[in-house]
Amino acid sequence: MKSRFSINNYSNLAQRVITAILGTIVIITSTVFSEWSYFIVFAIILAFTQMEFYKLCGLDGMLPLKSFGTFIGLLVFTFTFLEEMKVIPMAYYFLVFPLVSMIFFIKLYKKTDKKPFTGIAYTILGIIYVAIPFSLLTVAAFSVDNTFHFEIIIGSLLMLWASDSGAYFAGTKFGKTKLFERVSPKKSWEGSLGGAFSAIIVTYFISKNFTVLPEWQWFCIMTIIIIAGTYGDLIESLFKRSIAIKDSGKGLPGHGGFMDRFDGLLLSTPFIVAFLKIF
Repeated sequence: MKSRFSINNYSNLAQRVITAILGTIVIITSTVFSEWSYFIVFAIILAFTQMEFYKLCGLDGMLPLKSFGTFIGLLVFTFTFLEEMKVIPMAYYFLVFPLVSMIFFIKLYKKTDKKPFTGIAYTILGIIYVAIPFSLLTVAAFSVDNTFHFEIIIGSLLMLWASDSGAYFAGTKFGKTKLFERVSPKKSWEGSLGGAFSAIIVTYFISKNFTVLPEWQWFCIMTIIIIAGTYGDLIESLFKRSIAIKDSGKGLPGHGGFMDRFDGLLLSTPFIVAFLKIF
């Protein structure tokens, strides 16, 4: 007999809302509370996301080094955080290179692996595609006067969530014109415009309350998130389509997996950091 309190008893929309509320509370609270609580929560999210990516690769017959690749990803994230906090010198980053080289050594002794270089490539791709963007999010938080500013992380995430939510509801209600049917048949131009409109509204309030950045920079970040976030979603859809699955996982009820929820962040963050560092 199923428990009446099981989240699976609710509709997909209800599950989506409940998961979004709980996830938002955890992420915002941990990020605002302290640098270290941010580090712990996002390290956990990174680990689940990268493991999920490797699991999907396995569904298509690839054999990446799931545990070792995730370990390197967490190490990159940890070194980035500690270096930005001035706990360790940047020289520690050089430890990552011999560890990445170890992937080749490990695969050399995998006798059952018929395509070792494919596994090597996907192991390294997981680090580049997942771990580096999460690490760059930390760089973004410290990009102003080398001090941790939770507003940059929270502001960027609120824009991304507003864009995603607006696109979901507008696309469900008004979606007719296909955005990129070959890759994602359900995505529409109407949904994208709804997402952009939602992001603009949220960005206006962010720019008025989070003064760590000038208003024009917030709106530039918003533009990056709308464009790069949409492409991030499409690229993940292309990846899932290539292995014939709908969701990247079941870890987040109503949303699918961690990659489904953070795909826009993975492609937006490198552009956001480049923008903040240059301008």
